[in-house]
Amino acid sequence: MSDLLERLRGRGWRLTAQRRVVAEVLDGDHVHYTADEVHAKAADLLPEISRATVYNTLGELVSLGEVLEVCTDGRAKRYDPNAHHAHQHLVCSRCGTIRDVHPAGDLVANLPSEERFGFQVSAVDVTFRGICPDCAAA
Repeated sequence: MSDLLERLRGRGWRLTAQRRVVAEVLDGDHVHYTADEVHAKAADLLPEISRATVYNTLGELVSLGEVLEVCTDGRAKRYDPNAHHAHQHLVCSRCGTIRDVHPAGDLVANLPSEERFGFQVSAVDVTFRGICPDCAAA
């Protein structure tokens, strides 16, 4: 069983066939699918699943804090099931591929106090940008 499915079961979230398929599609370390990609992959597993059900399920998962909604550079929202593990994103500026990265050190602690301007920093969201190997080879 996937990490996401285990977390959802632990919450007592009712796992209908449709919800289970969406969670299964989102399983993986570097998964960052758009809603349409989730729907296409879910339909391969459960042909009768509707686009509305996929969108509603993704919205519920985001509201529960079990999936992150990732928006980069005006592209379609992507959904990241790696919500419970601190990480940042590396995004290809050409094709939009997203990979999870884990920079060393505590990014909050490394922000000098004079650069906090009195803020009590509670979270960090850093996006690294570059060109992925596939685009660099093209």
